[in-house]
Amino acid sequence: MKSIFKTINAPVQKEGGGFQVRRPLGSIRLDRWDPLLLLDHMAPVYYKPGEAVGAPDHPHRGFETVTYIIDGGIDHFDSQGNKGYLTSGWVQWLTTGSGVVHAEMPSKALLKNGGQSEGFQLWVNLPRKDKMCPPRYQDTPPTNIPIVRENGLQVKVIAGEFKGTTAKIETKIPIIYLDIWLNKIYGPLEFSVPAGFNIMVYCWRGNGKVQDHALPEYQAAFMDTNGDLIKLESSLDESRFLIIGGQPLNEPVKRYGPIVMCTNEEIEQAFEDYHNGTFGNITGYEQRSQQTAAALQTQKLNMK
Repeated sequence: MKSIFKTINAPVQKEGGGFQVRRPLGSIRLDRWDPLLLLDHMAPVYYKPGEAVGAPDHPHRGFETVTYIIDGGIDHFDSQGNKGYLTSGWVQWLTTGSGVVHAEMPSKALLKNGGQSEGFQLWVNLPRKDKMCPPRYQDTPPTNIPIVRENGLQVKVIAGEFKGTTAKIETKIPIIYLDIWLNKIYGPLEFSVPAGFNIMVYCWRGNGKVQDHALPEYQAAFMDTNGDLIKLESSLDESRFLIIGGQPLNEPVKRYGPIVMCTNEEIEQAFEDYHNGTFGNITGYEQRSQQTAAALQTQKLNMK
């Protein structure tokens, strides 16, 4: 059985254009869990009409971003001309590689009508040999995400494998990413993860147990490469867990904001490339900035 190295209560902070996240990984409490760099839980929030905010234009290079939508909707655009719409159950696996400018904005329906918004964004490091690979999107609807169902158990296999069911999303390095719904009637769930993986378990709904230790809502447990067995239990009628991990890269990591490379010189080059236009740009930047400012102003007015 894998042993717990550390548990972290996810602190709350503001990101992007001013939306609230819980961050169990990627803070001073734990900077990274190789090859994982960050996990943001875009905390469940109900927006009134005109309040929804996103993440206007920003650059990325050298890693992968994985966006998983629970509720709400996101319109995304990038400097290579890609655009799309993500809604409940969708996953976007973006390999940023050599660099893109990216914008993630609330859908027109969410901005106009308001509604519930919740999701996750994971950052996965790329090995040095792949950091300058061509950018790639895998926008995956829920119909293409395999689900394992048993009485009292449902497992979405976003990446990797669970009990013989393999994800359809392709990853640059070996990764496991599972969303597990566990009902108390199922009892303890035991399963194996690949040997040599660093693993994190995040309880994002309800309260549960991992490795016979309490794991309350919004807490993450981190397990290193020793062992391969994970044991989960629901302490309430039902609980939700994310199981995320991968094979450590064991390479130098230099990170500055949305750029992740191996040396300071590579970081400097990335920002030089961004500022000289190598990453490209997205038309409509001013409109998205104004939209974000207006939404934040609406939130303030609604609080009075």
